[in-house]
Amino acid sequence: MASDDLTVEALTGVAIAPAIPALAQLRIRVFAEWPYLYDGDLAYEEEYLSEFAAAPDAVLVVARHEGRIVGASTASPMAAQAGEIRDPVAAAGFDTSAISYFGESVLLPEYRGQGLGHAFFDHREAAARACGLKTAMFAAVIRPEDHPSKPQGYRPLDTFWRGRGYAPVKGLICNLAWRDHGEDAETPKPLQFWSRAL
Repeated sequence: MASDDLTVEALTGVAIAPAIPALAQLRIRVFAEWPYLYDGDLAYEEEYLSEFAAAPDAVLVVARHEGRIVGASTASPMAAQAGEIRDPVAAAGFDTSAISYFGESVLLPEYRGQGLGHAFFDHREAAARACGLKTAMFAAVIRPEDHPSKPQGYRPLDTFWRGRGYAPVKGLICNLAWRDHGEDAETPKPLQFWSRAL
């Protein structure tokens, strides 16, 4: 995909590392928004993303505008994920060796609504199939409907995800801890798994 100097490319192996600083900054900026409200730390981000990049068959999809990374999306095998993510999936009876876990999709606001979300999914699904994986999963944070930080008129991405063939897996939830803006310490947040066959 390329239009008006906007390009999308899937990076693997050693090609991922040079993009990690830009991805770390994107995660901090985009995940500060609802519903994640993440109060990020650059040093932690770069360490976390370096671990991701070291996973076998990891893929980083980047969107660039005039050479600058304006969006990114990640995927790597479920078997390579931390226990907080992998263990609930295994306990639910899924074969984690056959699953691709889709991590973040982060995109600057001014580039949304131009088809990049679909491009991110297209590239990650293609990479997963190329590795012989049979299922794609991701996890989305669950926030109370009456949360005081919820923006008025917020539209969740559920319709977009369902349009891509994904559906929530009933009862399959993991808990990840991070610090929200305004919190003094990390607190656990529940995330709902979504899945589709590839």
